[in-house]
Amino acid sequence: MKINNTEIKVIYDDITEQKVDAIVNAANNRLQMGGGVAGAIRRKGGKSIQDECNKIGTIAIGEAVITGAGNLKAKYVIHAATMGMDFKTDEDKIRDSFVNSLRRAEEERIGKIAFPALGCGVGGFELEKAAKIMFDAAKRHILTREKTCIKEIIFVMYNKEAQETFLKAIGQLNKLTK
Repeated sequence: MKINNTEIKVIYDDITEQKVDAIVNAANNRLQMGGGVAGAIRRKGGKSIQDECNKIGTIAIGEAVITGAGNLKAKYVIHAATMGMDFKTDEDKIRDSFVNSLRRAEEERIGKIAFPALGCGVGGFELEKAAKIMFDAAKRHILTREKTCIKEIIFVMYNKEAQETFLKAIGQLNKLTK
């Protein structure tokens, strides 16, 4: 699906294997990369990513920061603080962290960015709701800018069921917003 000059895709794959400018980490606000997507990024990307996070320290829930990507194929990791250390999230936290991830991408002139289903792993948020929140925020970001450097947004799902749920939710929302 294309909105203006930005392609939006939903794929089933390993986010740590994406050949993109940046992958997004569904982070906690202390940027401790323990489990879920964060743990996979740390394991494959190496210690340098966590070291950079440690230097940044705690960020506000809903905020996003950028580090290098260590040994990953991506150039950057954008850490989107979707929750605190209580591992609880909600619509506002997911939306804010997604929007701030796109803002960081604009600041770094990132053309291709890959997102997991923010808040749906450790945070336990409902996949269909997250899809609608993220797609709506992506569409709003693209349509409210005169020009965006982001040419491709890829939602990378961890299994086929998640991919189908995301595709269905985005398809339904897209029909409603045309």
